[in-house]
Amino acid sequence: MRGCKEVPETRQEGRRLVHSQSNHAVWQGLSEALEAFLDAPPEGTPATVIDAVSQAMRVGAGLLAPRLFFEAVEQSPLAISITDLEATILYANAAFAGVTGYATSEVVGRNQSLLSDETTPTYVYQALWGMLRERRPWNGRLLNRRKDGARYLADLTIVPVVTAGDQVTHYLAMHRDVTQLHRLEQQVSNQKALIESVVDAAPMVIVVLDAEERVVLDNQAYKKLMGDMRGREPATALLGALKASMGEALEQVRHRGQGFSEQIVSFHSAVDGEPRWFSCSGTWIQERELSADGFFEPRRHEYLLLIAAEITALKRRQQEMRINALRALAAEEELTAGMREVLSGAIFQMQGPLNVIAAAADMLRRRSLAGTEPVRGVLGQALEAGMQALATLKASMPADIDEPRMPINLNELMREVLGISTDRLLKDGVVVDWRPTAVLPAVIGQERRLRCLFKQLVDNALDAMSGRGCLRRELGIATSTDADLVQITITDTGPGIPETLRRKVFEPFFTAKATAGRHVGMGLAMAQELANQHAGTIEIDAEYQEGCCIHVRLPGTRTRRDNHRRS
Repeated sequence: MRGCKEVPETRQEGRRLVHSQSNHAVWQGLSEALEAFLDAPPEGTPATVIDAVSQAMRVGAGLLAPRLFFEAVEQSPLAISITDLEATILYANAAFAGVTGYATSEVVGRNQSLLSDETTPTYVYQALWGMLRERRPWNGRLLNRRKDGARYLADLTIVPVVTAGDQVTHYLAMHRDVTQLHRLEQQVSNQKALIESVVDAAPMVIVVLDAEERVVLDNQAYKKLMGDMRGREPATALLGALKASMGEALEQVRHRGQGFSEQIVSFHSAVDGEPRWFSCSGTWIQERELSADGFFEPRRHEYLLLIAAEITALKRRQQEMRINALRALAAEEELTAGMREVLSGAIFQMQGPLNVIAAAADMLRRRSLAGTEPVRGVLGQALEAGMQALATLKASMPADIDEPRMPINLNELMREVLGISTDRLLKDGVVVDWRPTAVLPAVIGQERRLRCLFKQLVDNALDAMSGRGCLRRELGIATSTDADLVQITITDTGPGIPETLRRKVFEPFFTAKATAGRHVGMGLAMAQELANQHAGTIEIDAEYQEGCCIHVRLPGTRTRRDNHRRS
């Protein structure tokens, strides 16, 4: 009535009625079109198509009423619209209004382009209409605009509706707002790119390994290290060094789900044979199964995240400082050893005449010849003075330092010996062939004495090549393992040791050196004694023909453990 204010609820109910009637009219029109098709099928229509449409109509009439199809679409959470061939909207469901902000009454009769935003590139629409003209569905994303002007990203699928007469009569459009999904996807992508940039820019080696220790992810530092190693897999070398260093502890922390940090390991470079040092940290991570099979029964895959920071430069500086300290210590030990040699030589030389004097005095005493008393007195005084002098020499002998036994890496020890001898090697023009074994069992021993042992052998080799007639000067040092023994082989290109002297050279005070005046022949004897103190052996290789080859064999830690168990 004019002059009466309409109640809001009545107005809304009226709109719903008009909306329902309008939508029902669309569906009713489609139903009538299908019935008309069945009444007079176009000529040439396959019988299978006619049977399928007839069966669908019977199902709709008998089991699922057309109204049920309409209500299912109307209540669908997916925004659905039906347009004519000019994209004029004929129908839109409730979800369409929820996504776009337009009421159904506001869009019916209007073109679907009212949702378009000018920022969507033209070529997208061209591709869309190109597919529809070919009667093919199109799926993609468009940037649309709501009624309030806000932009949203629509994931849109448009399907041509083709009649039995092979005519396109309508377009069915379904779309959903994927703005939030797109935001999450971009956040994940941005975070992934950021993480990859940070990982690649990191100066340390970062690598992820699967349960079979295969590389599944690495960074630029890892690739550079692989190039330095000439194609050898750095992860294999790092893991091998970690297993050798940590032993069973590595597997224990893995089973407990713990990680490890700042484990110092090394392996030898494939380029120059020099050791490269790394501080390694690692943690095991779990990844959930990505396939549908693991949705209700989660399955996990284990990976090792390994981070290795190279500390070779730091180690070399520390090694240089240590070498300088060892060089000073070696000089002091050489001076002490020289004093021992001189005093030992003096004691040895004095012991002979004193023994003769003692024997003569004893002989005269036993015979008791007349007139020999003055001679016996002189001999007694001489013997007493000699014994006092001998005691003084023995008391002047520098005391040997007692040091504890500990695990020793002979690769590092030999490298230190070479470092101590660097100046002499350069001065004499000696070429060093250093061939260490990558993984060497530790030797339990006294570090200072073992260093002295190998320093004596290296010095002996350098002395052998110091003559003017030795034109080729090469020193070879190699480490290896043989039946649980650690073997160190030292070769030189000197004149070698004749077969007749191979036993004598280990005797005290024997020397075959041309400069024998500066030596008392205790070098190899001391080396033999030091090897005996460590249950080792020194052997001259009789088959070596290019100079001299000496093998030193010492028991490794495993051998010592086995001997301890047997004892």
